[in-house]
Amino acid sequence: MSTLSFTDKLNGLGKGVFLTILVATLGYFVDVFDLILFGVVRVSSLKSIGVDDEHLLSTGIFLINIQLTGLLVGGFLWGVLGDKFGRLSVLLGSILLYSASTFANAFVDNVTLYAILRFLAGVGLAGELGIGVTLISEIMPRQYRGIGATILGAAGMLGAVTAGLVGDSLGWRFAYGFGGLMGLALLLMRIGLKESPLYLELAKKNAGSQRGRLFSLLCNPSLLRRYIAVILVPLPLLTMVWILVAFTPEFASSFGASVPLLAGKAITFCYIGMTIGDILCGLLSQFLKSRRKAIAWFLLMLSITCAAHFLLRPATAGLYYLSCLFMGLAGGYWIVAIQFGAEQFGTNIRATAATSLPHIARALVIPATIGFKAMTPMMGVAASWAIIMAVAMFLSLLSLFSLQDSFHKDLDYVE
Repeated sequence: MSTLSFTDKLNGLGKGVFLTILVATLGYFVDVFDLILFGVVRVSSLKSIGVDDEHLLSTGIFLINIQLTGLLVGGFLWGVLGDKFGRLSVLLGSILLYSASTFANAFVDNVTLYAILRFLAGVGLAGELGIGVTLISEIMPRQYRGIGATILGAAGMLGAVTAGLVGDSLGWRFAYGFGGLMGLALLLMRIGLKESPLYLELAKKNAGSQRGRLFSLLCNPSLLRRYIAVILVPLPLLTMVWILVAFTPEFASSFGASVPLLAGKAITFCYIGMTIGDILCGLLSQFLKSRRKAIAWFLLMLSITCAAHFLLRPATAGLYYLSCLFMGLAGGYWIVAIQFGAEQFGTNIRATAATSLPHIARALVIPATIGFKAMTPMMGVAASWAIIMAVAMFLSLLSLFSLQDSFHKDLDYVE
């Protein structure tokens, strides 16, 4: 399909383009709301179902890892389905599973049921971000793709702020019920969406092609190298959010805080920063006309803000939450990183790659938390996390500069 015909199709979509961006944005809002909600309500919900203080950290890590495993499974499942049967089929199925599981989470009374529902919610959520970025990238002209992803990232990150406010103010059971109902409302909006014109053209021209073949992605050395690289790019910001910020009470105590600090507030401040950062990183990529350069600048800022956090060791609530805000701002390259990853692959496996990569990246937090937990008794929480973050930063930078920039790339091709 020529560039001109794609532009013509885009112009013909009219309001459909804006509806797609709106629904993808709200989908990411729900995605982030749920992912962050557990960090906000971890202590209150676990105490409510009978977990004692001694096991709050270990049980919290277990449930985070269970949800990340669900995201990993769902990332592959929905990605393959998105390439085989279309992008919209994923959006409908994934949000239905998420909504039911999250709503049911409001009624748990034991850790086992909590873990099962967190796993199912993770599977459901896995289809949101990657498919949303894929749709936006495929329906917008290449020079404006970054703007669409910036809108998605900025509004989506507000889901974390909402999770912090709802979880802290209204209780954990209400918060889970609220998240499930939001998902059901979003499901109704998705009925009117139109499929990606690039995908429809591919399906028409290559009715018998091997779309969504996971093995073609994993067994081709060139594709696999690219795939691993795009997975590792967002690792530092995930390490910062899922360990440092999520376990704020433990880190603040090691810094000598005189009063307990709340993970929910730290997460809220961090994601306010990430909301601003996602906007700035998206605009910077447009200004520089380079995804790779924009991400590199934000990785540098993330290194500086994390180093300052440990050198200054903020022990008061105001300084600690302010530090989380600045680290969040520096970590606001998440959406650009996912878009950068999606643009590395052809239309026949783009959904598979884009939908699975953020969740494999999130799943890498599992060995990171295991290593963190193993080192903590000997080295303390601060030194243990610093070692993990240094490894994550090295792998991210190495991967980033092994990939070609994709800002000007025409996405109308197959692998």
